[in-house]
Amino acid sequence: MNWDQMEGKWKQVKGSVKQKWGKLTDDDLDVIAGQRDKLVGKLQERYGLAKEEAQKRADEWCKGAGQGSQEPHYSEKR
Repeated sequence: MNWDQMEGKWKQVKGSVKQKWGKLTDDDLDVIAGQRDKLVGKLQERYGLAKEEAQKRADEWCKGAGQGSQEPHYSEKR
């Protein structure tokens, strides 16, 4: 799945995002609305990630989201 598709299917994938990144609130998910830059920013804010690392994790998740596969979990629950 690409980011344009992600925006269109955001309501369907919000649960997956919440499961993967439990520190993101429902309000965060509403603000993100499938937009890569907003997800990256929230990952930086909530998990203290560098921008490049947050981008990498977001892109890996997006790529796997359309395949129904489970992406490897990182140590997000710090």
